[in-house]
Amino acid sequence: MAEILGGIGISHVPSLARVVEQDRPELGGENHFAAFRDVAGWLADKRPDVLVVIYNDHGSALSLEVVPTFAVGVAASYLPADEGRGRRPVPAFPGAPELSWHIVDKVIPEGFDLTVCQRLDVDHGLSEPLVTLFGEVDEWPVRIVPVAVNVVQQPTPSAQRCFDLGRAIGRAIASSPGDERVVVVGTGGMSHQLQGERAGYINSAFDNSFLDDIVDDPQALTAYSNVEYIELAGSEGAELVMWLIMRGALDGNVREAHRGYRVPVSSTAAGIVAIENQ
Repeated sequence: MAEILGGIGISHVPSLARVVEQDRPELGGENHFAAFRDVAGWLADKRPDVLVVIYNDHGSALSLEVVPTFAVGVAASYLPADEGRGRRPVPAFPGAPELSWHIVDKVIPEGFDLTVCQRLDVDHGLSEPLVTLFGEVDEWPVRIVPVAVNVVQQPTPSAQRCFDLGRAIGRAIASSPGDERVVVVGTGGMSHQLQGERAGYINSAFDNSFLDDIVDDPQALTAYSNVEYIELAGSEGAELVMWLIMRGALDGNVREAHRGYRVPVSSTAAGIVAIENQ
């Protein structure tokens, strides 16, 4: 049977991979982002076969004309999206269609109306975390199941709905007849806002309390409404609900393996946590 090894919550700031790489002490950096490299090492040690990546499309593959609440890719591979400057120069991401279809077949009957994507370009919401965790590669060492969540256009799914979806995905993976070793990755956040009167908004107190609760008390994070997430974490900080999908997919008995937080990264608070199933 498939096994969920753990989960990662990670920001997907477009400049994150470059900042993490350049922050190395041997390159003259101050080692502020060591936790991101620690999580990369943790992931390499775990040797997963598949990453289920929870991310949001930024109007790249999914225009505002058609915005599914939840969408799952079932393709054999996924190209990096053209976000206005051509496709990102990284390899195509190999898919895990059998596991993708198994998740679709199990989760939809539980009441989650998933949009099924047999072709899907993936933007920096997915590619930036993977480049941060694996570096520049000629081919990716894992296959992926992309799960796109609408946190762009209202109405967006509630924190509780996202957590419940994560639980359903976790049950689906656990019932898979394959022998995949799986890590679930929730991307986005932490607190930031890129426009309006609160542009540049950062709430480090909330971010750090979120990092506590995502490990020890994720149910507490489901009590916040969508409006409260925006008030507490900024309009783009609302992406944190995708970390709840990741956390919902894990067991109740978990431990924090690594954690880090740094602000600012391109006017954005950047956080990371690695959580192991016990």
